[in-house]
Amino acid sequence: MGFPFRGLRKPKSIRINGKRLSEILEAHGRFARMEEGGARAELAGADLARADLRSFDLGMINLQGAKLDGADLREAKLTRADLRGAILRGADLRSTDLTEANLSKADLTEAQLAGVEVFRTDLSGAILHRANCRATNFRGAILLGADFREADLNTALLKEAELSGVDLSGVDLSTTLMPRGWKAPQGAAK
Repeated sequence: MGFPFRGLRKPKSIRINGKRLSEILEAHGRFARMEEGGARAELAGADLARADLRSFDLGMINLQGAKLDGADLREAKLTRADLRGAILRGADLRSTDLTEANLSKADLTEAQLAGVEVFRTDLSGAILHRANCRATNFRGAILLGADFREADLNTALLKEAELSGVDLSGVDLSTTLMPRGWKAPQGAAK
């Protein structure tokens, strides 16, 4: 299926409240490295659809409710980032570090999360419908009520994740490392 996104937008071409995104992200990088002149990026609700954010240090950034449809976040560092309620439909997050990030109620429909570090990440109530989560490490993640319908969880690690209320309909779990003693709810995929 997939979303019909075309062409990435460079951070220099995106303006947020009159400032170039590239300048905001440079200052945020200094903030993340605890360098002089740094300032935490406050991008709650920002329209960053199709933004090219590859390899940026976005640790501790505020992207709550931001629109990141089709954004390229490959190899970005999003540790402890606030992405609550963010829209990441079709976003590419491959090889991204989401350790301890908050993605509760985020929409990751058809997102690319293969090989992502989601250690101790809050994905409660998140939508991961048809997301590619192949070989993703969900160790210690909070997945309460998350929607993984038809997602690819081949070789994913869910051993130490909180799975209460998770919808795994249409998911092949034959190669997924599940928590010890985990039993699929009646009617769920085996």
